[in-house]
Amino acid sequence: MSRAATVLRGLVLGLGALVFLFPFYYMVMGSLQTAPDQSVAGAFPHPGNLTGANYVAIDSRISLVRGLVNSGIFTGGVVLCTVVFAVLVGYALAVLQWRGRGVTFALALLVQVVPFQLLIIPLYVLIARNYGLADNYLGMILPFAINSTAVIIFRQYFLQVPKELFEAARIDGAGEVGLLVRVALPLVRPALVTVVLLTFIGPWNEFLWPFLITKRADMQPLAVSLANYITNVAATAANPFGAAMAGAVVLAAPLVVLFIVFQRYFISTDLGSGVKG
Repeated sequence: MSRAATVLRGLVLGLGALVFLFPFYYMVMGSLQTAPDQSVAGAFPHPGNLTGANYVAIDSRISLVRGLVNSGIFTGGVVLCTVVFAVLVGYALAVLQWRGRGVTFALALLVQVVPFQLLIIPLYVLIARNYGLADNYLGMILPFAINSTAVIIFRQYFLQVPKELFEAARIDGAGEVGLLVRVALPLVRPALVTVVLLTFIGPWNEFLWPFLITKRADMQPLAVSLANYITNVAATAANPFGAAMAGAVVLAAPLVVLFIVFQRYFISTDLGSGVKG
């Protein structure tokens, strides 16, 4: 690649990065302003207009720590269930031979076209009324416990694992659980990290289902608490724009940190390197 092409590529990528990062920068700047400025000029506030009072103001009304804890429990439960079930089902669809495997995989693909919103009413009746799990962490987690997308991701990764590895392990006397834990999982770590990160985003930002299933303020995830604040409380706040931006920063920060820490794992490894020629 010529020097001019390299420079042009760097400029294009840099411009794209600035366009992508500007909303986050604007959100942080808005959360630190004493006097609200919702214009573009608000992205470059005077140093004397910066304060951390907006974080104190919103925390006094909705308890950011409690909201983060609820979001963490909800998201952690969903991620744990998703990983466990997706690994087991993906392994069964990719490695084990059993009748109906193709039909099961077709059903997993079919589920992708069914919007979650169509299932909300029957799910609410089942979980809140029949099971009595309203205002309960388990009631929030159950509808998201199995993710067909994660199943498909693990299935495709397990299909790439050389069959020679499984055959050699079986000859050595390893059972299916041992094959999964000691052979398959170490080779699909990129898939594991990808599923965790992609699964984390959904429940962390989920609003509709937690809003329906929880009525107690101390049980609501931060996304629901923040929405309630904007709807019911912000109008009476001294700086509603800054407080709302402060809540949005707290909500987005864990996701940003998670991606910064684990983004290097979004690369596939050479699975075939585990087999000697």
